[in-house]
Amino acid sequence: MRRVAVVGATGYAGAELVRILIGHPNVTLTTVTSRQFAGHSFATIYPALAGLTDLVCEEYAIERIKTVADMVFLALPHQVPMNIVPELLDAGLRVIDLSADFRFTDVHRYEAAYQPHAAPELLAQAVYGLSEVHADLIRDARLIGNPGCYPTSVLLPLMPLIRQGLVSPAHLVADAKSGVSGAGRSPSLATHFCEVTESFKAYKVAAHRHNPEMDELLSLAAGYDVHLTFVPHLLPMSRGMLTTCYAQTMPSVDAESIAACLEDAYGACPFVRLCHDRMPDTRNVRGTNFIDIGFQLDEAGGTLILIAAIDNLVKGAAGQAVQNMNLIFGFDETAGLVPVPFPL
Repeated sequence: MRRVAVVGATGYAGAELVRILIGHPNVTLTTVTSRQFAGHSFATIYPALAGLTDLVCEEYAIERIKTVADMVFLALPHQVPMNIVPELLDAGLRVIDLSADFRFTDVHRYEAAYQPHAAPELLAQAVYGLSEVHADLIRDARLIGNPGCYPTSVLLPLMPLIRQGLVSPAHLVADAKSGVSGAGRSPSLATHFCEVTESFKAYKVAAHRHNPEMDELLSLAAGYDVHLTFVPHLLPMSRGMLTTCYAQTMPSVDAESIAACLEDAYGACPFVRLCHDRMPDTRNVRGTNFIDIGFQLDEAGGTLILIAAIDNLVKGAAGQAVQNMNLIFGFDETAGLVPVPFPL
């Protein structure tokens, strides 16, 4: 059994990690930390887990962590992980960071979107944890920059098609809708019930800080600079994400070649479900690590419409992090991640 710790366990992504890890057959969750709830039983903060875990939240302390864990998941706000990752790596621990601090190879892109980086020298060794795309690199990684939910739902459908030259990297558009949990657990006016319920709105239009992250990965896939026009929306539901991408197909590309490309990329991937007879929706991936991908080719306009659905807290955060851990430790990739989806 491997030993794991979750630092920042009481936010939504951290709690989802705890939920998955306490049921994982190959690991023992030894420690959960929370600055706000240190000394409190985790099950009193999230009563859904009463009777399933007796862990008590602790203050983060490297001396404690390095004696009880082989791997550490960081579910902390951006800018915090970059200050503690160096000491975790120096202690011989493997690290999976759910913030954006180690998702970029280009420090200038990161700093333009976020803030000055305290450990830029580590970006070269960090692996972008898009499990289905970078599995071979992930297996040997000491440090994983776990993708965000929006990038996961955009990159997985688009990257194989761009790599094979089936769609033009110019004029790429992604229209994405997220449940409110994507904004995190800290209260704010924008996510107040009365501000969200019975409403549907766009925000940070063409200005979301996940945009540079997606641009970098799409550019690496294309072999030259690519820009995605990205428009995120907030849905009045707790969890789930539906993303629609639009791309112009290259000459002579038809629906069969699109389907063949996606099948070649993901046909053997346990968490990618290619939808041939339906369009994805959030209900069918709720609480799971699946990404459902479907498409329609508007042949009259030469426009490919790709639709992807994920649970933003699972495949878009904690589930993908555990999937990456499974790859690193050589476990079955699906270990701890195969709950049967709710039919309703």
